[in-house]
This record gives sequence, C-alpha cells and structure tokens, in this order.
Amino acid sequence: MTLRALELLDLDENSPPSFILDIGCGSGLSGELLSENNHIWVGMDISPSMLAVAIDRETDGDVLLADAGQGVPFRPGTFDAAISISAIQWLCNEDEKGVDPKFRLSRFFEGLYASLRRGGKAVCQFYPRNDGQRDMICAAAMKAGFGAGLLEDDPETKNKKLYLVLTVGGDGTSTGDITGVVKNMEGVDVHDARKRLAGKERDVKKGSKAWVVKKKEQERRKGKVVKVCLFLPSILDGSWITC
Repeated sequence: MTLRALELLDLDENSPPSFILDIGCGSGLSGELLSENNHIWVGMDISPSMLAVAIDRETDGDVLLADAGQGVPFRPGTFDAAISISAIQWLCNEDEKGVDPKFRLSRFFEGLYASLRRGGKAVCQFYPRNDGQRDMICAAAMKAGFGAGLLEDDPETKNKKLYLVLTVGGDGTSTGDITGVVKNMEGVDVHDARKRLAGKERDVKKGSKAWVVKKKEQERRKGKVVKVCLFLPSILDGSWITC
C-alpha cells in the first residue's frame, strides 16, 4: 500500500528525494519503504509503544508522538508530500465522551493542508466503516481546500482498498479535478471543494467580525502564519497561542 501511495504521488525509484510526512507511521514499516526509495521522512503517531518499536528498529526517519486529530504540528510548507496508511479512519471514532469526529477531521486536514508546500500532494489509504464515514472524511478534506479524488483498488474483492488522493494548487488553492495530474485515476469519483462550498458561503460585510475570521482562515489555508506569537527554530510549529 505504501508503494501504491508513492505511485499515486508520482514518486518512483527514479524520482529525486522528497521530504515526506508519514501520518500514523506506527513502527516505521512504511518509512522503511520511503527510505529504500531515497526519500527523507518524518513520522507521527499517537501510540508511544509503536513509536518505541520504530526507535528500537533504528528507522532512518524521525518520529513524533502526536495526535493527528489535534492537527499537524509543523510549519507551513514543510513537506513535499504526505502519506497515511490505514490510519485516518480512526479519527471518525467517538469512543470518548465529547469527542467530535468532524472537529478532529477538520483539525487534521487543515493542518495537513498548511504543512504541504504549494503544489504538494498527499495520499491517504483508509478503511471507512461505511459510506457515511467515507463521505465525512472526503468532506473534511475538501473543506480544508484540497483538490481530491477517490480511487478504489480491487473493488470486486475482499481486499479492496480506498485511496484519497489530495493536491494543493501552486497558488494555494484546490486543483479541483485531479484526474489529469494523477496516473491511473480514470473513472475516479472526483470532488471539487470550491464548487461544493461556493453555494453554501454567505456574503459577509467587509470589516465585520465574520469577514475578519474568514480572511484569517483564507490566509491559513494558503500556508501563511496569521498572528502567531512565537515559533521555535525547527520544522515544528512551536506557536503557543494565536493572538
């Protein structure tokens, strides 16, 4: 599945090295394949025990303990690409009282969008429990600004796998129909965030609180830092609060 994700990212053994984020990296199995294909990577996972295994195995990538449902804690434009294998469906769980899957998905995709360079791509392989989960995940990605497409491998078998392929436009906007820029996407179910959201947005008066909030959100989606108080001198976004 990792090799398939690299194929959908249009990265093969002959591609120049890319800086890749592995979301839900676990024990680093996907990372090993990224290293074998000459890519540099950073992995994040919510499980300390899985990350401990990755460290014991001396994987080439750096690993970070982080909950994807709380965002992607890296500076804007840090990564060339991102992958996630069998992980993002867990953001839909409502195991704890007060957990809102839509909020967690929104935080994740907005953070992922900002962390990718303009023109970057991400591929998330996931196993939705049902069509409702699939649609909720796709809607959150589109709302964050991604150009998105769904691809299902082996749809007629028990081993079918769903891939969400995401792109960030070079101008910081969604690229809409991505079938022309990702190989083997013929007949894919394509989602265009801009078209879907255009009919839902209300006109707001310039200078109003709603207008200011909307403008700040637009700047964040472009990967810009909006009134951040402090940054640490590393690839991690060390902002403490938003002023």
